Amino acid sequence: MALTGVVANALPAMTAPELPAFSGQTRLLVIAPHPDDETIATGLLIQQVVAAGGEVRILLLTAGDNNPWPQRWLERRLWIRDADRQRWGQRRQAEMRQAMQQLDLPESALECMGWPDMGLNACLLQPESLAVSLLATTIGRFRPSLIALPSIDDRHPDHGAAHVLVRLALASQAAAPQLLTYLVHGHARHAGFVEIEGSREQMMNKLAALDAHESQMALSGQRMRRLAMRAESYLTVPAVSSAVLPWQPPRWLRPWLRLSLVSARGAQSWNWHEAPLQHVPGGGYRLSPTGGMAGQSQFARLASTLPSPWIFDHWGWCELPCDLSRHGAGLA
Repeated sequence: MALTGVVANALPAMTAPELPAFSGQTRLLVIAPHPDDETIATGLLIQQVVAAGGEVRILLLTAGDNNPWPQRWLERRLWIRDADRQRWGQRRQAEMRQAMQQLDLPESALECMGWPDMGLNACLLQPESLAVSLLATTIGRFRPSLIALPSIDDRHPDHGAAHVLVRLALASQAAAPQLLTYLVHGHARHAGFVEIEGSREQMMNKLAALDAHESQMALSGQRMRRLAMRAESYLTVPAVSSAVLPWQPPRWLRPWLRLSLVSARGAQSWNWHEAPLQHVPGGGYRLSPTGGMAGQSQFARLASTLPSPWIFDHWGWCELPCDLSRHGAGLA
């Protein structure tokens, strides 16, 4: 197993994560928001854990059924009905099972949550959501020693939401496994990552697994191969030291912005001008302490309510300190 730790100089320095030595005791859980994420982001990691005698489980959060342009192209149809989306999701899951064979995984290694594609944020933010508790139960059954999950900095809305879902689900676990986050879309806000370099045979297996995702390769084959051929980079979850939100949106856009805060105890959302925000000396904003969430892992999201053909998040999610009141001293 070849590992290379690389720290990017352009970002604040952090200690690069250290991977445990893979063995028959390793229990790797891969969190995949959509079919193909498991191959693009973790194809080499999966093979190396399997080669060491470890056990791998893939938790697929959505079927990837809300994927209209490849479906229109391949099926030569303009209008996509509910039945068409369901059939497309079944096709993508079948492709994923073929990809798993190339990665030396049995079909039994796949578990599907069946949540809505492009709807994981709604799963988090809807009142009385059971998503976190369901995910906690599913993770607890497998008892992983290592979890590979999307980075909170990933700009695909399902990827950022997947990170938050997993982190909240783990907040109720007595012993948290080691976390390694992967980034498919966008750039990390911090440095300190480890790269996994596979053998030639492992890379060929990974590319063969990618080819199994035929529905996605039809329109995006070059982009997907470019993503898959990058060194697999994994980041740790950084410690949170500031309650200041990383966003300062322009004034003209604020009437169309929605700010949300979630913890294991639930979710709250406000329009920007109604949110409990405080100015920070020197610029920036922070959320005022919110009842019922003190001492809990908390995550904030900023999103625009304006319709757009662009699916990726401009702002996305950030993690906040558990005790916002302690970090609010000295604010204007």
